[in-house]
Amino acid sequence: MTRRTLMGAMALAPLAATAARKEWKPQLGILGNYTVGNVEFAHSLGYTNMILGVGSGAALDAAKVTPAQIDSVKQTLARNSIGVSALEVVLNHTDPDPGKRASNNDYFVKAIELAGALGVPFIGTMSGNNPAQPFLKQVDEIVRVYHDKYFAACEKYKVRLCWEPWPEGPNVATSPVGYEALFKAFNDSPYVGLQYDPSHFVRQFMDPMQTARDFARYIYDVHLKDTEILWPVLRRGGITPVDHASWWRYRIPGMGCINWAEFFSILQDAGYQGAMSIEHEDPLYGDGTNRGPDFSAEYKVGFVMAKRYLAQYVP
Repeated sequence: MTRRTLMGAMALAPLAATAARKEWKPQLGILGNYTVGNVEFAHSLGYTNMILGVGSGAALDAAKVTPAQIDSVKQTLARNSIGVSALEVVLNHTDPDPGKRASNNDYFVKAIELAGALGVPFIGTMSGNNPAQPFLKQVDEIVRVYHDKYFAACEKYKVRLCWEPWPEGPNVATSPVGYEALFKAFNDSPYVGLQYDPSHFVRQFMDPMQTARDFARYIYDVHLKDTEILWPVLRRGGITPVDHASWWRYRIPGMGCINWAEFFSILQDAGYQGAMSIEHEDPLYGDGTNRGPDFSAEYKVGFVMAKRYLAQYVP
């Protein structure tokens, strides 16, 4: 089955362009762990979407969650009018250790099943990698593992896999070079796409805008995160400073280098109608890492500030 035939059959296709332009109303959301308090907080600020973290030890652990817990999660989301565009699962699909790979693959299938049970259309993840292998051999192995381990479950549960371009993760889907090789090798499979996050391109001195234009048809989900380049530090120490000084940092939208008006214009022009969720890692608000289980008071301020800035673009 090709991307073209399945795209017409599957629901929630975020890149379905319309003949007549209407007011742009994507779902605006936040990323975090599932708790009743976090869902209620998102609703209180007027957010309508969440990306929920899934993993061992998290509130949503795909290996341990029960049907009763799934029903409770669905009821909490419905009561607060919060949709979930994606589950977030970080692991290495092609780990060089056979035991770890098998464990990761098994867990990820359970995550696909969980997404299906919750009615979540996407899973945000990394492509997988094995740095000991040449790049194209890594790509071939990623394709083989996805076909062998995941795509049957994706078809059964109507779930697609989206790569976030996080360069520190187990990932080769971090640049146009990686995207081109992967999408070519997957032969435009409808089950793989992008969870686009422009912040990662900025700190690698790639162009997030042109990359979004070039790969717009593959964008299924969006992270909203900014990157600030600390130019005085960079000019003194370079990108690999001897004193390990930090020359960049993640920020909430509007506090970094990204031209959000241009980025949103690109999404609108492509007909994107999916969700956009703030991935808050801003050190000025709760140090950018306190995601829970319940968000801290300081961390919540970042979402408040981000919502205020984004209101000029998203109703």
